[in-house]
Amino acid sequence: MGTREIQSPVDGVETPTVLDGNSNSIHGKKLGIYFIESDDRRTAFGRGYTGGTTPVNIHGKPIPDLSKTGGWIAAFFIFGNEMAERMAYFGLSVNMVAFMFYVMHRPFSSSSNVVNNFLGISQASSVLGGFLADAYLGRYWTIAIFTTIYLAGLTGITLCATMSIFVPNQDNCDQLSLLLGNCEPAKQWQMVYLYAVLYVTAFGAAGIRPCVSSFGADQFDESRPDYKSLLDRFFNFFYLSVTIGAILAFTAVVYIQIKHGWGAAFGSLAAAMGISNMVFFIGTPLYRHRLPGGSPLTRVAQVLVAAFRKRNNSFSSGELIGLYEVPGKQSAIRGSGKIAHTDDFRCLDRAALQLKEDGPNPSPWRLCTVTQVEEVKILLKLIPVPACTIMLNVILTEFLTLSVQQAYTLNTHMGHLKLPVTCMPVFPGLSIFLILSLYYSTFVPISRRITGHPHGASQLQRVGIGLLVSILSVAWAGAFERYRRNYAIKHEYDANFLVPMPNLSAYWLLIQYCLIGIAEVFCIVGLLEFLYEEAPDAMKSIGSAYAALAGGLGCFVASILNSIIKSVTGNPGKGQPSWLSQNINTGRFDYLYWLLTVLSLINFLAFLYSAHRYKYRASHNFEMGKQDVNNK
Repeated sequence: MGTREIQSPVDGVETPTVLDGNSNSIHGKKLGIYFIESDDRRTAFGRGYTGGTTPVNIHGKPIPDLSKTGGWIAAFFIFGNEMAERMAYFGLSVNMVAFMFYVMHRPFSSSSNVVNNFLGISQASSVLGGFLADAYLGRYWTIAIFTTIYLAGLTGITLCATMSIFVPNQDNCDQLSLLLGNCEPAKQWQMVYLYAVLYVTAFGAAGIRPCVSSFGADQFDESRPDYKSLLDRFFNFFYLSVTIGAILAFTAVVYIQIKHGWGAAFGSLAAAMGISNMVFFIGTPLYRHRLPGGSPLTRVAQVLVAAFRKRNNSFSSGELIGLYEVPGKQSAIRGSGKIAHTDDFRCLDRAALQLKEDGPNPSPWRLCTVTQVEEVKILLKLIPVPACTIMLNVILTEFLTLSVQQAYTLNTHMGHLKLPVTCMPVFPGLSIFLILSLYYSTFVPISRRITGHPHGASQLQRVGIGLLVSILSVAWAGAFERYRRNYAIKHEYDANFLVPMPNLSAYWLLIQYCLIGIAEVFCIVGLLEFLYEEAPDAMKSIGSAYAALAGGLGCFVASILNSIIKSVTGNPGKGQPSWLSQNINTGRFDYLYWLLTVLSLINFLAFLYSAHRYKYRASHNFEMGKQDVNNK
């Protein structure tokens, strides 16, 4: 295949000079970008050369009439899938602890860790789903495959709760026997089966979570002048669908469990997922798709290898031609537009240094395009922001499991109505629903006057607000837990942690629940929108997976933190209970909450530093020919 050089300098052309006279300096005055047209390079990354971010149909062909596809109608079909997935996710997270304790006869502490690991795996492994979507399958087929796996896992959990062979003997197992640990424990193979179907479900969720929000956002036209506003509203509505799924999990599913048993409860989750799958597939003709751009891991590896191989080459070498790029407005990466050169991580720019020795058709493992290098830079620059949300996810995980234990000791009556303990986590969902409903009518106008931002606050400002509110939430949780524990000891409830105290209402928990709900709205919604807009075109799913990865790491950190606290603070030989004793009235949950408060405050300061240093991506138009890039 022929190779044609466009505006390449001829021999003897002066190469860029440096400011300080050091031949290894990366601070040259000008570093030109030279375009090379090569059919081989066009197919090196994405199995074909396709125009930028142009949407296509399910067959990979251009859509003749975009007005008949995408938009809010297509997005609502996708919302349904996410609503069912979140319903199953939260339904399992809140009910599985109780199921393992009451049915499988496992201690609260080990049950909480199992659930935390389930939550962590389902989120942390989202990177795999994002990789498959961006590299090979596309977001639609990734969702289609993994949602089927999810349904298979839920079906297996339903069988576990329905068939007596999968659970231990329940005869002569009353509340006192549970407290004393005298009930027959689950056999090893029964727990292996339960773990297996749980982790199949987690694996299914891993492929859905990073793709649904990105696939929904793909349905909107980037060329519209109100695109930013549409995207902002989309992510708010998207998280509203997440919240509705959570509310259904904490109310309808709990009600079904109480009235009809565990099998019916888990079966309702499987049925909801099955229905949502059908709705998702019905909407297929309406969807707009983005072509997968080839393996992003391969592109990242190529940049790292090429930069390493040229680590000793100077930016002012006489052999230097310029920075390497293909001609035209489209990049060499399928489904991706070009990305302008930046001065961040200048060591990686060596991967794009075109030398005379590279020849007319260089290997991508020796010479990468500017766009490819900038992809890697963006992925690195994005890391600190989702990393700072890990602490928020630690708090969410602890609340989801530990607050249920708190609620067992409190009066959950609302007038003559007694709410089940497992319904308590519905209140963060209700607060999120209320805030999202009032977001555009209340928060945006008020904050717009303060910040001058058209959407009330920038994406990073919203993340920061969420992190700040989460600190208030966990600080209040520590203060109330101290009061609750002292009340239990004073009124001689310390020996029985499953008997509710009639004069202490569980609705004091609403303050921490509502605050963490507010934190979720600002932090998670802002983060999802931030990652989608800032991630490279061919890595949108991986960008969204960053948020899920932070959630998964938060679950794992919560499990590790709990294990450390149990081993460090407890001494069974001396009869000293740990902070996380199964008997919450002799434990010290308040110490854990205050520890989280201190860690969250440190994390917030780290976020402020990262947000202050971060620069949002700018849009650049590329033209054929030579582009000059200022190296400051």
